[in-house]
Amino acid sequence: MSRMFKRGYLALMLLFLYVPILVLIVQSFNAGVSRAKWQGFSLKWYIDLFNSASIMNAFYITVTIALLAALFATILGTLAAIGIHAMQKRPQGIMMTLTNIPMTMPDIVTGISLMLLFIFTRVHRGYFTMLLAHITFNIPYVILSVMPKLKQMNKFSYEAALDLGATPGYALRHVILPSVMPGVITGALLSFTLSLDDFTISYFTTSPLVQNLSTLIYSEARKGIKPTMNALSALMSLVRATGLAALVATHNFELAERMDRRITLRD
Repeated sequence: MSRMFKRGYLALMLLFLYVPILVLIVQSFNAGVSRAKWQGFSLKWYIDLFNSASIMNAFYITVTIALLAALFATILGTLAAIGIHAMQKRPQGIMMTLTNIPMTMPDIVTGISLMLLFIFTRVHRGYFTMLLAHITFNIPYVILSVMPKLKQMNKFSYEAALDLGATPGYALRHVILPSVMPGVITGALLSFTLSLDDFTISYFTTSPLVQNLSTLIYSEARKGIKPTMNALSALMSLVRATGLAALVATHNFELAERMDRRITLRD
């Protein structure tokens, strides 16, 4: 009885989470404007979506910021993780605590703080400030993705490479980075997905003239939800699902690699 109750509760939770998304996807193919009546299958809202200059501009801003934020956050976060890992235990704990603080704060606090910083420094808010904000909140996720891989790595491998005549840069590229690459990839995918989906921080760190898809959907929804917004939201849900699948595949690859290593050690 208890097992049936748990399964039923889990099924209800999944229905509560995913049925609205499925309804939205179905409505994006509805030929009519009314969401209460099905008037036939049509792709015209997707055609209108790709013909809309404002949506395509927001799409371009969203994708370029997500790619650039993921790139810079991955580089900075990986280097920061390597530096933190090389510290002594006490300063390492302090740095990890400071890294975790931005992740525990609400997005609205981070967004308002960055907005006030840009206003105080008299930096014009727009594309550049949104990019800086996305890099800022993505770096802690990269650090936390790379740190476990650094702890699993043989700590004497880097020193052995130096003893054999390798330069620090060569040892970094050919010893440390290959060992932590699964964590780096996970951090990059997570950064890209979070940046693609962010609304709150983007809303406070940009101007009305520079909008990503999240802020555009918010501004359009205030005027009334158009069928093209259903199509746009459906595509964004598909992108999120693809990113989640990539993260799961990377995690499964890490587990398989770990199991193979254990089997090799046993043999």
